[in-house]
Order: sequence, then structure tokens, then C-alpha cells
Amino acid sequence: MTSNPALPPCSILLLAGGRGQRMGGQDKGLLEWHGKPLIAHLHHKTRDLSDDLIISCNRNLDTYAPYADQLVHDDEGDFPGPLAGIRAGLKAARHPYLLVLPCDVPRINAELLHSMRETASQHPDKPLMLRQGAHWEPLLCVIPVSLCDAFDTAWNEGERSPGRIMRKLEATALQCADNDPRLANLNTPQLLSTHTVSE
Repeated sequence: MTSNPALPPCSILLLAGGRGQRMGGQDKGLLEWHGKPLIAHLHHKTRDLSDDLIISCNRNLDTYAPYADQLVHDDEGDFPGPLAGIRAGLKAARHPYLLVLPCDVPRINAELLHSMRETASQHPDKPLMLRQGAHWEPLLCVIPVSLCDAFDTAWNEGERSPGRIMRKLEATALQCADNDPRLANLNTPQLLSTHTVSE
């Protein structure tokens, strides 16, 4: 079960289904950072928060399976983008909220994850997104599973931006500093090699 009974239970979705274009086509979630694959770092940060840990992946399913309670994948081929993974996660989620994280933010910490869940619980009918300075971070969010149909409708109308959907749904912002190290997006080989571990 979730570790904090004061907060509503949440499912957690780790996004690892992209092309890995900035990594030369490699499966980003399985690239090593400080001796462990990125997905292992995210698993360590989130495992105790939920009994429903979901990974969105489109390849290497057997490798990802030990890190998850469920695996989901895009229902269309050719890597249609993160919104496809989020939709799959919303459909699979077993709890009222879905906390979404990309696999390449291994420096996120327990304090920020708690703040995301706590702030989302205060606005139960709206999605929550992190904001870093003036910039929305749509792949670091908490989505009420009740909004699944709204995401499907937007998808069927041709929308592919999770951020635009959530802003139209009057998303709540959780503000972070412009250079918050917890949000470091390690999506290139150079960034992977230069960032240190932060618990």
C-alpha cells in the first residue's frame, strides 16, 4: 500500500517508451547512471509510494518487468510520443491518481514527490504539473484517473501534447526553482556523465 495514509492512494507511471533519439536510439531507461540503469533509480525513489507501479515501455519488456507491477505500451506503433504512454497508464491505473515521471529524472527526491501528491490532493478534479521557473514540466505530473476520458477525447481530436491538454483542464502548478537540481533531465550522454547522485 502507499506509504502515507494521509494522502489518497496513487498509481505511479514511469515513462520509458520513447525512441531515445538524444541517446542515439538506445533504450534510455536502461542506460546506466552511477552503476544502475536509470529505471532502477526511479524504481528506488517510488517503490514505497504505491502498490501499483506501472512502466510504459515499447521494447525490452522482460528487462523492465522486475521493476514494475504492470507494464503498458503504446497502442500504436512508431513511438507516438509520451501522451500515448500516459493514456495507457490512465487506463491501467488501479488508484484514483496517477503520478507520472519520465525515466530520466533520477535526482528527484522524496520531498518533491510528497509535495506533488499533497498538492494534487488539494485539487482533486484537476491535473497537477510541475513548473520550473516559467516553464511547465508536463511529464512530471499527477493526473486524476477520472480525467481519462478527457485525455482520450483530446487524443481522438488530434492532440499530442500532454501539457496542452492539462492546461486546458486548468492544471494546478507546483512551482520549483528555475535551476532545481531535482528536475535535471539526463537525456544526453553528456548529462548522464556529468551529474552526480543526489538522494
